Amino acid sequence: MKFEQALSLRTIAELIGATVHGDENYKATGLNEIHMVEEGDITFTDHPKYYKKSLQSAASVVIINAVPEDTYGKHLLVHSDPFSALNKLISYCKPDLQKPNNGISPTARIGKNVVISPNVTIGDNVEIGDNTILHPNVCIYRDVVIGKNCIVHAGCVIGADAFYFKGRPGYYDKFQTCGRVLIGDDVELGALCTIDRGVTGDTIIGKGCKFDNQIHVGHDTYIGERVLMAAQCAIAGVCHIEDEVILWGQIGVTKEVHIGKGAQVLAKSGVIEDLEAGKRYLGNPTSEAFAKNREWILLRKLPGIVKALEKQGVL
Repeated sequence: MKFEQALSLRTIAELIGATVHGDENYKATGLNEIHMVEEGDITFTDHPKYYKKSLQSAASVVIINAVPEDTYGKHLLVHSDPFSALNKLISYCKPDLQKPNNGISPTARIGKNVVISPNVTIGDNVEIGDNTILHPNVCIYRDVVIGKNCIVHAGCVIGADAFYFKGRPGYYDKFQTCGRVLIGDDVELGALCTIDRGVTGDTIIGKGCKFDNQIHVGHDTYIGERVLMAAQCAIAGVCHIEDEVILWGQIGVTKEVHIGKGAQVLAKSGVIEDLEAGKRYLGNPTSEAFAKNREWILLRKLPGIVKALEKQGVL
């Protein structure tokens, strides 16, 4: 998320109740998660395990709960609870973040020949390209961008909050997700698809993608162009799926997985690690389809092998 106007560390520190370790006149231009930061951004960390990763990132400022020996040249905002501090900063920058819309927001920018069916909700700062069709009961949260010539079928929810919580004693603390969803031209989303917005950055679906019914895409996931997904696929957050990947029905993809261009994953598979481009995969966990089929054939022979070994007195 970029700030509408750069903020000095002195201003931010006063706002969130932090102490500046560095140049209090330095002006930050935005905030983001560790995997998406760039120069000028603020990120946060609240565990020594992740100090070094945050301090060696592209971020210029780190909200942190201690001053380490080596700051790697970063400006620090020291706070006892960095998670809450960042939430407070987000709420300051976007005070109406959780305000729901009733109907179509007056700040939405809607292109030519867009079809809006009954009971469609369109939030603040939404952009919808020409000739896009929104079927009944579609709900589009704030800050979503949808391209031209798209089809969004009934019951889709685009831009809902990321599934992002911090465990506290006795409850879960919600992160105020402030990212966006960006959908390219010529995309079709089947009925009841759910696309979560980025935590502080963008969830991206490239042009020409075609999704079947009941697809879920988690926060900050990047999906390339002309990707096909059959029904009931569930993609976790921060995944990277390259162009022309095909995912067949009921596939689960765990977080932070990279699937290479043109890979195919067959139905009911579970993807828990990166997959190379241009290959076919199968199983839970997945492996190359030929090897997995051979593995299953051998497993079916196992009872007979055991029986033969028992007759020989080996077992």
